[in-house]
Amino acid sequence: MTDSSTSAVPAAAKIIPRSEHNVSRANISNAALKVLYRLKDGGYQAFLVGGGVRDLLLGLRPKDFDIATDARPEEVRALFSNSRLIGRRFRLAHVRFGREIIEVATFRGAGDGESTDGEHVIHESGRILKDNAWGSIEEDARRRDFTANALYYNVSDFSIWDFAGGVADISDGWLRLIGDPEQRYREDPVRMLRAARLSAKLGLRIHPDSAAPIASLAELIDGVPSARLFDEFLKMFQTGYARESCRKLLELGLFEHMFPEPARLVVRDDQVAYRELIDAALTNTDERVAQERSVTPMFLFAVLLWGPVQQRMAALLEDESMSPAQALALAAAQASDHQFARIALPRRFSLPMREVLQLQPRFLDRRPRRVRALLQHKRFRAAYDLMLLLVQVGQVEQEVADFWTAAQEGEDAPPPAEEETRPRRRRRRVGRRPRSTPPAA
Repeated sequence: MTDSSTSAVPAAAKIIPRSEHNVSRANISNAALKVLYRLKDGGYQAFLVGGGVRDLLLGLRPKDFDIATDARPEEVRALFSNSRLIGRRFRLAHVRFGREIIEVATFRGAGDGESTDGEHVIHESGRILKDNAWGSIEEDARRRDFTANALYYNVSDFSIWDFAGGVADISDGWLRLIGDPEQRYREDPVRMLRAARLSAKLGLRIHPDSAAPIASLAELIDGVPSARLFDEFLKMFQTGYARESCRKLLELGLFEHMFPEPARLVVRDDQVAYRELIDAALTNTDERVAQERSVTPMFLFAVLLWGPVQQRMAALLEDESMSPAQALALAAAQASDHQFARIALPRRFSLPMREVLQLQPRFLDRRPRRVRALLQHKRFRAAYDLMLLLVQVGQVEQEVADFWTAAQEGEDAPPPAEEETRPRRRRRRVGRRPRSTPPAA
């Protein structure tokens, strides 16, 4: 192990002193600083790396602070009693401070047999299956995806080590892959989604060399595990940049590989309202994130599947033996099953999502007993929010929204429907049976 303050600076690194950059310890979480200093004091190299450095340079508030070190995962685990090792594809350590988790990764090597330990496995398609070959900081930098992420903040002297021209690219507004773009996308197809997401989040333009192969390689997304795509969905659509992320996915031809059925509908001329519905939902989600209000993937999936569900329901209703409620339930099940084969939405979200879809017709039923039942339904609020969006795009009348808004506030309940004005039939009261009298002796 070698301390980062005394070890020779790699020839490939451009050192940017503290006086020439705007990254300050005051904007780095105390937990991350504790990890950095303990690794340094333990004799290891330790750098704040990647997105945390990038976002600080852009004047943004990083969501996560990741650390790279020459300490092996087991050595990190021995140094921090509040840590645990995770991952098989990428083995690393999580150091927990209350609710905050600092991710500590060992420098990755090239995986070409030169590393002394670890494991690097590549699928025949070029996709990396395991990436646990350890190496130097130079090798680690070359393995990172974008130049803006190959930045290392040295806590020893507060300098930034720039291995791929990331600082200049950030200054020029470019998001650029390190190395050959086609090879890097084949190694990990999710990098195409990351390009779309980071471009949307950071306002950086994807460099033409990095954007060019995406159209021909987009189908590689189809082979990405559905659970991993759900993680990418959360990063793209639940962090305040949903609308712009969706625009980037459509622009790059990636949307259809995440949402196959919705993609077939949004391009149709007769689906203007559906496109407006999606746009309104994405805008609403971004506004909620900006206001630090809660968001749930269940709601956006309900919106995205609204078009396919309506289409499937119409086809099912051609069978006159099926009621509208049955057709809606079956259509929601079919559309969601098809979508979740691509992006695995956990059951805690998928089942409520179907309920929200199936509740929509009930907003048209204003019989007092039905009104009270719907108001008390545990999915009422989410279903009500979807109904408001449907009003906004002209698929539901405004007076429906006005009625349910007033109903929640207890105002002007509708007159009882005819069937509810009928007097209830009084139940026949059954008395106790008389005790049998024992025969006389």
